[in-house]
Amino acid sequence: MIILDYHDRRPIYEQIVEKFRVLILRGAMPPGSRMPSVRQLAMELSINPNTIQRAYMTLEQEGLIYPVKGKGNFIADTEQIRKKCREDYYQEFRGVVRRGRELGIGEEELIYMIKDCYKEGRE
Repeated sequence: MIILDYHDRRPIYEQIVEKFRVLILRGAMPPGSRMPSVRQLAMELSINPNTIQRAYMTLEQEGLIYPVKGKGNFIADTEQIRKKCREDYYQEFRGVVRRGRELGIGEEELIYMIKDCYKEGRE
């Protein structure tokens, strides 16, 4: 489920947050499903449980998971979060398009660039 890259310059907890964020927002981990326990995941990844706890705390602050005392952490209903992420992405994308226009990139070239980038993501 989670594979860490020890050559990545980001801290391990940030990598864990990113991996879970992607799994949750893509729907691979449905709302209400239980997260692996801190100890279990720490053992699987051979890392300190405090690192997992820090990642879970970050995910909780982002509203992606919620704790249930004595039972563990669970995936939150992420539809609102997914909607907000899309809106943020759209605003960011508009900025990139605006910058491209300022650099003289035409509409057709921009569309070609988008299609090319989209293909790269599938390979």
